[in-house]
Amino acid sequence: MLSILIIFSVLMPFVFFMASSAEQPNVWEVTQITMNVTFFLNIIFVVVIAADSVASEFSTGTIKLLLIRPWSRSKILLSKYISLILFSVLSSVVVFGVAFLSSNIWFNYEGNSGMFPSTSSNISYTLMILGSSYVQLIMITMIAFMISTLFRSSTFAIALSLFVLFTKDIFLAILNPDQYGWMKYVIFTHMDLKGYINSSVGPGGSSFTFSILVLAGYYIVFVLLSWFVFKKRDIAT
Repeated sequence: MLSILIIFSVLMPFVFFMASSAEQPNVWEVTQITMNVTFFLNIIFVVVIAADSVASEFSTGTIKLLLIRPWSRSKILLSKYISLILFSVLSSVVVFGVAFLSSNIWFNYEGNSGMFPSTSSNISYTLMILGSSYVQLIMITMIAFMISTLFRSSTFAIALSLFVLFTKDIFLAILNPDQYGWMKYVIFTHMDLKGYINSSVGPGGSSFTFSILVLAGYYIVFVLLSWFVFKKRDIAT
């Protein structure tokens, strides 16, 4: 998976260079475009790992070998989630780092197509985009991890998580938070925080703090639900 992310991050700046006209974008613009495209693939990869993390232990029967060890169920579940977080951090750093290095090979720092706001530097804006994308990754993978724990099916966890990823914008378009006040409390509304980079007002008049609190609330519920079910589940069935 990391190899595929690296290949995409290396090739995309080269493709932009070959296809660009006389007025070429600068390094940061190409880095951001490459990162946005490749990060979407990164989310899919991390979702697959999250969905398979717990469910595969049940499907192969190896969960029994884990639970006879002198570690509690909480530690086993926590170790799996920590490994997932570590991989997500590594893959995100790889996406950004390789995209930036590859962009430096083909482009320079001159020129600006207006892609970046005048109130932010190119690097700070790019890092804010990366941070917003990572928040979305964390929420999607937490959903996959929870479903994997609850239903012991990696296929179902992957399918439902990717369904959320691909359709959340459609739901927001149909159920506009500006018209339906209750949508401000739905997780879909706040998963993409990029809008707050250029504006202090989010969907339905929400603030950045409110969006973070809503996401944190759902995150805590997902964690507690996963932990409770994993602690109480009868492994023999």
